[in-house]
Amino acid sequence: MPTVPADRGPAAPEVTTVPLGTVPFRMFRCAASPSYPDAVSPPVPWVAPVLYAGVLVAGGYARLADLGDTRVVPFVGGLAAAAVLDHAERRRFPWGASRRVAAGLLVGRAALFTLVASGDGAGFARVLFLLLPFTAYFAFGRAVSIGVGTCCAAAVIAAFQVTEPHWHRSPEHVSDLLMFILGLVLTIATAAVAAEERRARARAQDTNERLRASSERVAELSAAAERNRVARDIHDGLGHHLTAISVLLERAAAFRERDPVAAAAAIEDAHRSARLALEDVRRSVGALREAPFGLAAALAELARQTRRTDDGRLAVTVQTFGDELRYRPAVLMTLYRAAQEGLTNVRRHANATCASVTVHCAPTEARLVVTDDGNGFVTGPGSGPGELGFGLRGMRERVALVGGSVTVDSGPGRGTRLAVAIPHQAEPAP
Repeated sequence: MPTVPADRGPAAPEVTTVPLGTVPFRMFRCAASPSYPDAVSPPVPWVAPVLYAGVLVAGGYARLADLGDTRVVPFVGGLAAAAVLDHAERRRFPWGASRRVAAGLLVGRAALFTLVASGDGAGFARVLFLLLPFTAYFAFGRAVSIGVGTCCAAAVIAAFQVTEPHWHRSPEHVSDLLMFILGLVLTIATAAVAAEERRARARAQDTNERLRASSERVAELSAAAERNRVARDIHDGLGHHLTAISVLLERAAAFRERDPVAAAAAIEDAHRSARLALEDVRRSVGALREAPFGLAAALAELARQTRRTDDGRLAVTVQTFGDELRYRPAVLMTLYRAAQEGLTNVRRHANATCASVTVHCAPTEARLVVTDDGNGFVTGPGSGPGELGFGLRGMRERVALVGGSVTVDSGPGRGTRLAVAIPHQAEPAP
């Protein structure tokens, strides 16, 4: 059962919507009244005072006009007691009484209305009995309300039978009974409309709460996705360049005295890597969709930088085929980042002498393959960098976002083959 907060006061109750006709359609569990866990909402508060005032005015007019034998004490006293009872209920149970208390209040009202009717010589007080099914609808549901209304109609018929045995031959009595029954029908229908309006309001409030929670969840997921993207960009871009800068500065320090020319070249290459890192940051921040990105040129520059970083000890070749313009910038950047991560792993772990990067932008699929002749490793869960490295995990996440897949084939002494395949026009994964 959906639960939504009520809209009243600091001690707002918890509102529970349940089917009509079985148990009360809305139960207010008031935090301030733990003794009444089955509290029900009170009916529309202004209906009863209006009827009391109307009956009082009509009874006073009947007495002045001598339209019947109206006894003031039971008539006025009963109305006053009913008004006091209503006021006390609203003060004592602002969020509604429990079902047991509501039943007692219903019986009490019936007794007071009977007292008022006994003192009303003109018969106007029978309209008060319309309040009984109206109140019962909110407290106990439709079935009980109809039952109470039927009992009220039966009570009026019994009163007619006692006071006027041949009442069924009197047009006035038959008309009064017909109007009373129509009043009962309209009262129950009005209560049903008010109940449905409250239930619809509760559903709308519940829906709003769900939408708010969903929007907050979407915002959290979006923030998490952005954090992951930034983490991948830092690792794949800045991590690559910082690794190169670190290697070049170590070389410059080692050759500073023995070979100043080599040391100066290493420092110059470190400066170049720093500039490339800065360009990488600007490219990531600048939203690649708004600026063209050339995959072939970027891979060629990546190969040159890798060769300079390793002082020519690692031979890197790049081959590109097909039309890269048919693919979205996000796909091209994903392929570039995968090649970048693959060459970084070759330089760090493979102890290889040559590596190759091949890209084929076919009409149905863009495919990147990075191979090396290095040491290789045993693939499988927890068995090597292919499974444990953050870089490869981040690569798999990045490729999955554009609908692609990553495979790693390696073994001791036979090098490593990294393959990335991205279908054409694949939409980002949800």
